[in-house]
Amino acid sequence: MPWNDNANPGPWGGPPRGEDEGREPGSRRPGGRGPGRPEGPDFEAGLDRLRRRLRRLLGGPGGLRPGAVGAVAGVAFAIWAASGFYVVAPNEQGLVLTFGAYSRPSPPGLRYHLPFPIESVELVPVTSLNKVDIGGARPGEAPQESLMLTGDQDIVDLNFTVFWRVANPAQYAFATRNPKDAVRAVAESAMREVVGKTTLNQISTTGRLQVQQQTAELMQRILDSWGAGVTVVEVQVRSADPPEPVKAAFRDVTRADQDRQAAVNEANGYYNRVVNEAKGDAARILQGAEAYRAQAELEAKGEAARFNQLYAEYRRAPDVTRQRLYIETMQRILQNSNKVIVDAKGATAPIILPPDVFKPRGPATPPAPPPQAQTQTQAQAQGEASSAARTPQ
Repeated sequence: MPWNDNANPGPWGGPPRGEDEGREPGSRRPGGRGPGRPEGPDFEAGLDRLRRRLRRLLGGPGGLRPGAVGAVAGVAFAIWAASGFYVVAPNEQGLVLTFGAYSRPSPPGLRYHLPFPIESVELVPVTSLNKVDIGGARPGEAPQESLMLTGDQDIVDLNFTVFWRVANPAQYAFATRNPKDAVRAVAESAMREVVGKTTLNQISTTGRLQVQQQTAELMQRILDSWGAGVTVVEVQVRSADPPEPVKAAFRDVTRADQDRQAAVNEANGYYNRVVNEAKGDAARILQGAEAYRAQAELEAKGEAARFNQLYAEYRRAPDVTRQRLYIETMQRILQNSNKVIVDAKGATAPIILPPDVFKPRGPATPPAPPPQAQTQTQAQAQGEASSAARTPQ
C-alpha cells in the first residue's frame, strides 16, 4: 500500500472529513500547506492565546488589577527570600559576607542568610589535606623552580611536596588574593633559604630530615606573619640529585667519599682494638701488682702477729719456747732432704757410711709399712729427734 494512499486509512484512521470533503485532489489546504500533509502545532496561535489571558489577568477596561500585581510581587519576593538557603558540607565552613564584608562564620548543615545583594556566603574546606608539588613536573625535565644553590656552592635538583590545612577560614579567604599560590611561593622561598645553608652531601644523605623540618618551621613563621590562616603539616623531599649534565661526576665523588669513609672506619677499628688490648694488659699488670702488694702486706702483718704471739709465749716459758722453735726449724729444714740418724751412744770408733746414702731419691715411693710397723717407726723417729735435740744442749 503506498504511503499517500488515503483510500485505506489503515490502523491510524483517515484525515478529518470536514476539512477534506469537497476539496479537489492535489489542492492545498488553508494556510499554504501541501496536499494531504498533517498540520503541526500552531505557535502563533498559542502566543496569541497567552497574550489574551495575561491581558485579562492584569488589565482590562480599567487598567492593571491590584490583586494581580500583588500576587506577582509576592511570588517574586518568595523566590528572592528562598535564595538565601544554603548547605555547608561537613568538611567545610561557611563565611557570611554582609555587603561584601565578613560578618560571621557558618557551621556545617542547612543554613540561611539574607538574600543577595544584602548577604552572601563563601564555603572554605577546613578538614581536607591539601598539597602542593614543587619541581619535577615532567619526567626527564627539571624546571627552574627545582634547581637550587647549596651551601657549598653546588647545584641540586630538589623536588619536594608540601602538605597543609586551613587553620583560620576567615584569614585564609581574605588575607591573600590566592592562598594556594601564596603557599607555593612561600614553600619555594623557604626551601631555597634552607638549602643555601646546607651542603649537598647533607641534603643527599643524612641531613634530609633536618632540611624538611627547618623548611616547615620557616614556612609556618612566614605564613603566620602574613596572617594566611594556613597550618603546614609536613614537608617531604621526594628527590635531591645533582643536575643531569654533572650527575656522573657526582657519582664518582660519592664513591670516592665512600671509599675514604671505609678506610677511616677500618683505621678506627684497628686503633680501638690495639688501644683496648693495651688497656687490658695495663689493667692486668696493675691488678697483679695490687694483689702482690696486698699479699705482702698481709704476710708481713701475719708474721708480725706471729712474732708477737711467740714473744708472749717466750716470756711465759723461755725454755719450752726455744725447744719448740728449734724443733719446728729442724722440721722445715730436714723434711725435704735425705737423712741418716746415728745413735752415738756407746760408739768408740768412727762410723763409715756407704756412698749411696745421700743420693737423691727417685720418683718411686717405697711401699707404706704396716700400721703396727709404722707406729713403731714413728715412735723411734720421735725418740731419735728428742735425743738429737738434747745433744746440742
